[in-house]
Amino acid sequence: MKKVLTLVALMALGACSGQQTKPAAEPVNISSLGKGEITAVRAADEMPTYPRKGQSIERGFVHQPPLIPHKADYKISIKKNGCMTCHSPEKAKRMKATQIHSSHILPDSKLNYEYFNCTQCHVPQAENKQKLVDNSFSNQ
Repeated sequence: MKKVLTLVALMALGACSGQQTKPAAEPVNISSLGKGEITAVRAADEMPTYPRKGQSIERGFVHQPPLIPHKADYKISIKKNGCMTCHSPEKAKRMKATQIHSSHILPDSKLNYEYFNCTQCHVPQAENKQKLVDNSFSNQ
């Protein structure tokens, strides 16, 4: 124990002696990665439109998780999954909503926690009035 305390004391003395201080860093000149300053102001994008109720969105490739035809701003926490308010097996028929796939449900009829975060795979799909990025994807 005495050796450990001596070692700690020596390390503290070395740190306080000023011998290990590093010189101050030189200032760095940073330039923008953009093509200049932002001076133009444009109008906000138009609000996206979602498909009509009862219309499904065509999938772009085999095994693509179905797209969400509405906003997906429901709370998903460890205690509650807001999507289950309409899409659970018990409520889907009554709400006229698509029931979650059977692969997402355990044999005891509870939600499989491997699929608890719906928006990890399922994303809302709206018709955006303005393209966010160029896209040349083809499912052919």
